[in-house]
Amino acid sequence: MSFINYSSREISCKIVYYGPGLCGKTTNLVYIYKKINPNSKGKMISLATETERTLFFDFLPLALGSIKEFKIRFHLYTVPGQIFYDASRKLILRGVDGVIFVGDSQVERMEANLESMDNLRKNLKAQGLDLDEIPFVIQYNKQDLPNVVPIEELNRALNPRKVPSFDAVAASGQGVFDTLKEIAKIVIFELKKKS
Repeated sequence: MSFINYSSREISCKIVYYGPGLCGKTTNLVYIYKKINPNSKGKMISLATETERTLFFDFLPLALGSIKEFKIRFHLYTVPGQIFYDASRKLILRGVDGVIFVGDSQVERMEANLESMDNLRKNLKAQGLDLDEIPFVIQYNKQDLPNVVPIEELNRALNPRKVPSFDAVAASGQGVFDTLKEIAKIVIFELKKKS
């Protein structure tokens, strides 16, 4: 849930990038961090293993406009995709305002995508949240590779709710900001409904 700081007149919202290991969650955040105006961002914290895979989270405070004289600040997190880090994923999801599921479009990663989506649903439910009721978008990453599943098939398997979805090549930035802007728009819309 968003956090309101009345003294600094800021509303902080938490966006979590979720998906299987090596799907491109961290690549999304690194690209965003490089392209954002230095005055609009804080320090990015990345915890990685020797193989450079995210262990816990990346954190990117990002100021985006205002609502009723309150500045909106987005905190962007990724979760570790590896199966054995489930406790970390649960912890990072705590207080989430919106989720971006980053799917790996390669044929051989479909099972990992389905397992990760199921894991997301279970971990949200454990915190009293329902994936069908929170701001949620999907990004189909690695669309530049030759062995990708067609978008229609990805949508059938991963997007029965028909939430906004985006083709992406996070390494080159394709679709990265489209995905972020859409989740930010939905989260701000939900905030305005509640205010």
